[in-house]
Amino acid sequence: MIRVLVSDSMASEGIEVFRKTPGIEVDVITKHTPEELKELVASYDGLVVRSASKITKEILDSADKLTVIGRAGAGVDNIDVEAASKKGIVVMNTPGGNTVTTGEHAIAMMLSLARKIPQATASMKAGKWEKSRFMGNEYCNKTLGIIGIGRIGSVVADRAKGLKMNVIAYDPFISQEAAEKMGITLASLDEIYGSADFISVHTPKNKETTGMINAAAFAKMKKGVFVINCARGGIVNEKDLYDALVSGQVAGAALDVFEEEPTKNIDLISLDNVICTPHLGASTDEAQTTVAVAIAEQMVDYLLKGEIRYAVNFPAVSADLMAAITPYLALAEKLGKFQAQIVSGGIEEINIEYSGEILKYDVAPITIALLKGLLTPILNENVNYINAPVIAKERGINVKESRSSAEGDYRSMITLTLKTSEGESITAGALFGRRDPRIVRINQFTVDVIPEGHLLMLYNHDKPGVIGNIGTAIGSANINIARMHWSRLQAEQKAMVVFSTDTPVDAQLLKKLKETPNVISVQELDM
Repeated sequence: MIRVLVSDSMASEGIEVFRKTPGIEVDVITKHTPEELKELVASYDGLVVRSASKITKEILDSADKLTVIGRAGAGVDNIDVEAASKKGIVVMNTPGGNTVTTGEHAIAMMLSLARKIPQATASMKAGKWEKSRFMGNEYCNKTLGIIGIGRIGSVVADRAKGLKMNVIAYDPFISQEAAEKMGITLASLDEIYGSADFISVHTPKNKETTGMINAAAFAKMKKGVFVINCARGGIVNEKDLYDALVSGQVAGAALDVFEEEPTKNIDLISLDNVICTPHLGASTDEAQTTVAVAIAEQMVDYLLKGEIRYAVNFPAVSADLMAAITPYLALAEKLGKFQAQIVSGGIEEINIEYSGEILKYDVAPITIALLKGLLTPILNENVNYINAPVIAKERGINVKESRSSAEGDYRSMITLTLKTSEGESITAGALFGRRDPRIVRINQFTVDVIPEGHLLMLYNHDKPGVIGNIGTAIGSANINIARMHWSRLQAEQKAMVVFSTDTPVDAQLLKKLKETPNVISVQELDM
């Protein structure tokens, strides 16, 4: 039975998806300390969180069964994705589930900020009628600068246009053509700072964006600007924002997110020109039902069928795509595993060339399968599809992909070139009958090797009697040869033979084979 733990409050519709799925058992345990959660996750295959549970490396260290973490929402700031990847755990989110509601919240915050609605409400509830105190600002014909015009930023732009605002946006990853289709004008950050009456932040939080709205940015802004942040806490520097609000450089701020949550920055949120909400951007009944059902369905598809959607640490692989590329995944993994056992020296660079029918598919998962096969024999530890790219990066291995349109002898071929501290090695693989993996090249030699079971690879001088002597030695050790493939470079008088044996070769026989006349080298491979 596959077990799933829901550790944060989630819409009941999502929980029902798990409960109605045969083979899956779900538990909802939302009140726990970090230590209690660490003990809990040890016995579950899947974990569902929202923003309350903090999935740290320490918690993941005890999660030996866990294969997938689902975030019912877009942000994964509360999950140590790197630690999860190293453990081979897929981390999924639901990036589109709360797009509309978060964008609408930013608009609501902007309107409330401009018209001082929260402050006026608080005044009236205190028994006052201070009409002159809460003079507001119009937004019609004003300029809204949006920093980050992705899914949520696009919703904000659309709604703002309906309010007859002039919308300009900064986003280095969007084309002029796409911006024109949305009816917005692209601008630089400095142009936004210098001309926008309202600035709304909608970038992801990363090394480049953390603290990007700081004292230097505020100094460039139009005096009296309004700043809205419903993206991620920390993109706006709270200390610098406080100073800009007190000085009047910024007329007001609307904040849904904070550097620390729950926030302890009482000085900031106590300012009269600050309105705030406790990270409510995605908090609508509709959005919470949408993301709960979406993450449950994604996790069920992964746990039962291996289908990966919206993973932040692995390429998306649909069930249809998985069925189509499974033979290529097997080929790539075998090719990597074979190559790892025939090279020497530390791996510095991996070049993978794809050619033929394989180019019809997204090759990213195939590259990861190759890395998995390559690293497993080297590290002798749990290397899988999720952590293989992380491990390669940690070891300083540069991975390059290329595509070739040249027609070869095979429908599809993967050529792997390894550069190590001791030289370069090339192997290539292809599918026979569309499903059976073969090694078809080993450096200069053209071969047809079935990469399975126990293999012996020998280089020898191309002299009479060498193969007979080797075969006799193997037979004398009571080891049966299942298959043999021989190839030679006649001009160089050098040959190579790959034997497949029913049982492994022991150290004594390996030593004897190495001492056989005209044998250059012998390698035992385990596929």
